[in-house]
Amino acid sequence: MKEHFIKTQRISFGIWEAADLASAKILWQDPKVTKYISASGVFSDEEIQARLNLEIENQNLYNIQYWPFVDNETGELIGCCGFRPYKSEGLEFGTHIRSKFWRKGFGLEAGSAAISYCFENLRPKLIAAGHNPNNTASKELLTKLGFVFSHFEYYAPTGLDHPTYFFKTK
Repeated sequence: MKEHFIKTQRISFGIWEAADLASAKILWQDPKVTKYISASGVFSDEEIQARLNLEIENQNLYNIQYWPFVDNETGELIGCCGFRPYKSEGLEFGTHIRSKFWRKGFGLEAGSAAISYCFENLRPKLIAAGHNPNNTASKELLTKLGFVFSHFEYYAPTGLDHPTYFFKTK
């Protein structure tokens, strides 16, 4: 990962690079994480490589990605959090957190930092977010971050209609 460009009290954000495949596997080989983002419930090595490539491509094209973030004290990868293009209207927020770090406040801390960065640097007209309908923790997180439910939207990677939320910028 490149230099950290967002820092909070407990975490720092970097940028995915091709050399980060081992870290990507740590995150996306966790079946407790991937069960919410893949219809099969797991990512193959090829799917992890494709996901990493997509994040790198989004960074190169749009200056956004689901940026990896680490623990400031240990340097251990906690997860990723950030944005990808959302239709023609704006950005889609998302976060994936390794299961060993669930329920420790990292999603809220990372989400708040990423959204602040977005407002200050990217200025989108709209930020959308969605979650697997079976992931109640993501619903709670989005609500705490200030997202408001809008509608259900089909998400091809899971084959499910996901609740979709908007956080409209000024």
